[in-house]
Amino acid sequence: MPRTLRGRLALVALTTAALLMTILTVVFNAVMDRHLQHQADGELRSRAAAVATTIDTSGPRVRVLETVNDRLLDANVWIYAGNRLLEKPPGATPDSTLTQAADRLTRQPKPACTTVHAHGHQPVRLCSHAVDGRRATATVVTALDLTPYRSSADTLLLGSLILDGVMLGCTYVLTRLSVGRALRPVRTMTDQATQWSAVGSDERFGTEDRPVELARLGASMDELLDRIRTVLRHEQQLTGELSHELRTPLTRIIMELDWWRARPRTDAETRAGQEVIAEAAQSMRTICDTLLNDARDNALNRETAPGTTDVLPVLDRLLQHLDTPVQVKIVVEAGGAEGARGAVEAVETAAPVLEAGVAPALLERILSPLLANAVRYARSRVTVSARRIPGAVRIDVVDDGPGVPDAFVRELFQPGRRADSGDGHDGAGLGLPLARRLARTVGGEVSYDPGHSPGARFTVSLPAG
Repeated sequence: MPRTLRGRLALVALTTAALLMTILTVVFNAVMDRHLQHQADGELRSRAAAVATTIDTSGPRVRVLETVNDRLLDANVWIYAGNRLLEKPPGATPDSTLTQAADRLTRQPKPACTTVHAHGHQPVRLCSHAVDGRRATATVVTALDLTPYRSSADTLLLGSLILDGVMLGCTYVLTRLSVGRALRPVRTMTDQATQWSAVGSDERFGTEDRPVELARLGASMDELLDRIRTVLRHEQQLTGELSHELRTPLTRIIMELDWWRARPRTDAETRAGQEVIAEAAQSMRTICDTLLNDARDNALNRETAPGTTDVLPVLDRLLQHLDTPVQVKIVVEAGGAEGARGAVEAVETAAPVLEAGVAPALLERILSPLLANAVRYARSRVTVSARRIPGAVRIDVVDDGPGVPDAFVRELFQPGRRADSGDGHDGAGLGLPLARRLARTVGGEVSYDPGHSPGARFTVSLPAG
C-alpha cells in the first residue's frame, strides 16, 4: 500500500475503476457476440428462404428447380428430402465436417443452428430450414463463414481493452491530481498549526468559508492549539514562579554559606546558620511541592473543565473540613437567608440554588485559601456571603482580624509573599496567587478591598451558571 493518503485513494479509485471496466467490457463483448451471431443467423435464414423458393414439394417427390442464379444459391447449401441428400455445395464431400453437421441438423425435429470448425479451425455457422409441402417435405441447410464476424468481435474486444487502459490511466492521474488538490488545504492547515503551536500564536483556523469536513478539522485543530497554548502558558508560569520563589531561600542559603566560610564561627553561630539553611531548604521544598502539585492537577484533573456548580453545597462542604477555632463564628449569607457555623455545631442554610459556571473541584480550589486565611486570622467572626449579580456570582469572604498591612497590599497576590513570615502559621504564600490565577482561567477574578475596616474582605467573582 502507498504510504501517502493521495496514493492510497488513487489506488482505491484505480482498483474500483478496473473492476467496473472489467465487468462492463465482459458484458459489452458478450452482448456484441450475441448480436453478431443473431446477424449471422438472420442472413442464413434469408438465404434458406431464398433457396426454398426453388424447391417444389407439391408432388409426391421433392424437386429442385433450376433458376438463373442457381450457382449463387447452391453455394454452401445442402438440400435434403427427408434424410436423403439431394444437393450439396460444389467441392463438399459426403464425409466432410460441414456435410456431417448438415446431416445432424436435418435429423433434428425442429429447425436449429450450430457452429463447427472446418478448414483449419475456421468457424462456420450452419442453420436448417424446413420446407413443408402437401405430400413431401424438404430441409435446406445453409452455411456461413463466421471469420468476418469473429474479426469484428476481436476488433471490438481489442478496442475495449485499449479504451479501458486509457481510462484507467486517466482515472489514476486525475484521481491523484484531484485528491492532491483537495488535500492541499489540509497540508496548509497542518503547516500553519505546526508553526502556530511552536510560537504560541493567537491565530486560529475557524470554521467559516470552509467545507464541512475541513471546518470540523479546523475546529479540532483550534482546540488542540488552545490546549498547546494553555500548556505552554502553564509551563512558562510554573517556570517563572519556581525561579521567582526559589530565589529568596536559595539566596539565604548562599549567604549563610558565604558567612560561614568568611570567618571562624562559634558552635552557637554554626547551629543558628544550620537552622537558617534548614528552614530555607524546607521553604524551597514546600514551594516546589505546592507549585508542582498545582501544575500536575491542572494537567490531569478533568474536573477543572468548565461546568455548572451549586455554590452553597460547596461552601458547606469546605466549612465542614475547616479547623475552626471555638471562638470563631462563621456566618453564611445567600439570597437573604443566613446560617451560622461555630466550632462544633452547624445550622443549615435554607437558601435558593445559586449556580456558578465552574466545576466543583475548581470552585473548591478557588475558595479554600480564602476561607482558610479568614478562619486563621479572624478574632471572632467570619462572614461568607454569596449572591447573584448580572451575569456573574459574587462571593465575599469577610473576617474581623487584623487585616492586610497597607505596605503589603501590592504584594498580596504575588507568589511566595507573606505579610508576616513569623506569625506562627505555615504557608508558602501561594494560596491567594493560585486562587486568583484559577479564577481568571474561567473569566473570573479574586480581589481584595483595601478600604474595608476592620479586618479583611476578599471578593470572588465567577461566571453565572
